[in-house]
Amino acid sequence: MKTDIKMILCFALAVVLTDVGQSAFIGKSHSRGKDDPVLQYVVNNSLREHPVLTKLKLRTLQDPWNIMMVASEQAQLMANLIKLINGTKAIEIGMYTGYNTLSMALAMPENGRVVACEIVETYINIAKPFFTEAGAENKIDVKQQMALGTLDELLAAGEAGTYDFVFIDADKLNYDRYYEKSLELIREGGIIAIDNVLWSGRVVNPAHDDLTSQALDALNKKLHKDQRIDLSMLTVGDGLTIAIKR
Repeated sequence: MKTDIKMILCFALAVVLTDVGQSAFIGKSHSRGKDDPVLQYVVNNSLREHPVLTKLKLRTLQDPWNIMMVASEQAQLMANLIKLINGTKAIEIGMYTGYNTLSMALAMPENGRVVACEIVETYINIAKPFFTEAGAENKIDVKQQMALGTLDELLAAGEAGTYDFVFIDADKLNYDRYYEKSLELIREGGIIAIDNVLWSGRVVNPAHDDLTSQALDALNKKLHKDQRIDLSMLTVGDGLTIAIKR
């Protein structure tokens, strides 16, 4: 278990040490970072995208809210973390059109399971045909209800301490509640990945009327002091925190 943690922290450090002398925060390769030559170099020379993931990404880019999609380079990082810890059980809080859900499912063996929380039926209907096309539909359990309810149901079913990986990417004001419940659900050595922790930089001295930035800033500061986890905050996508349960 401790060997896994050391490997993960070394992996995270390698990601952090990519600053090229300007701002280390570039954004996502399909949105803010699409015209950044360094980020596109990273994508062109490291991304190994399953063909169905490519199709799903192109479909998602037709949606006006496509900025919500997890960057492909970030999804691949998390898929590799799942492989590194031999993960077979994961939760995604905020599925959107399912790009990252499918990426996680494809990183798992045949007995793998991803619980995907999403409330918008339109997004679920976009996702499901791609899950089927990739042959991963039996690994993905979509829960169309409020994520907090799903997490409570999993805890009530006795699944505390049984999950390997949780990805938090839903409504930011509930991030702290998602984090606490996720910490109950994952095993020792399991990973909680938290998206949008930089929030386009607005977490730095957030405005007094910006409740979302304030909530993210408060969570970032809480995690920094939380002795229940080991921690790295990365400048991948819109900011990604990797929390490893001790």
